[in-house]
Amino acid sequence: MPDREARLTALLDLVEAVAGPRPLVLDLACGTGSITRRLLDRFPGARSIAVDIDPALLAIARSTFASDDRVRIVRADLGDAAWVRHVPETPVDAVVTATALHWVAEPRLRLLYRELAGVVCPGGVVANADLMVPPDLPHLATALAAVEARRQDAVRIDGRPEWDAWWDLAAADPRLADAVAERRAFFGGNHAAEFDPPSSWHAEALLDAGFAEAGVAYRWGNSALVAALR
Repeated sequence: MPDREARLTALLDLVEAVAGPRPLVLDLACGTGSITRRLLDRFPGARSIAVDIDPALLAIARSTFASDDRVRIVRADLGDAAWVRHVPETPVDAVVTATALHWVAEPRLRLLYRELAGVVCPGGVVANADLMVPPDLPHLATALAAVEARRQDAVRIDGRPEWDAWWDLAAADPRLADAVAERRAFFGGNHAAEFDPPSSWHAEALLDAGFAEAGVAYRWGNSALVAALR
């Protein structure tokens, strides 16, 4: 993802804009903690609640932040409304997520946005960065997809593993083997089908969920960051 750092910087810009240098942030579908690590590097006074369901990715996150009391790691399934009960502190100043919620099916994602409206404080922000094509440029979006694929291929020329190959490497690591096996059992070998609506769908769903305003705060080709203010 050639725009990854710019995308995550845009996320943190939104956090700073609404909460200043000492925010309480919910890192939703946190994975290995990529956003949380950048959050704490940029704002040493910040705190993060990092939530995910994937045992392998959480094993990496726990190792990364093992001695950092600014980070609380929570295992919870966003596919189940009960996930909110596992969050140890609310309301939060910001909810951030990147390249993750496309695994949540349409009806459940609408409900998740409603749940987030009850988690974030008044004046706080929810920010979701993902593949979100521009709804008003469908033909250009198709052409851009080819350009972006070529750019990703150019990045991979250094030999870095793709998705499936990375998981094979993780499974071969004795520190992660058990967690990867648990992950594969949980997902049944595959994630659910992806849901990749245009950015307008996300903005409308967030407004329907009760947010005061919502729209695209950053775009790079067919990827966008949709932000919603509570």
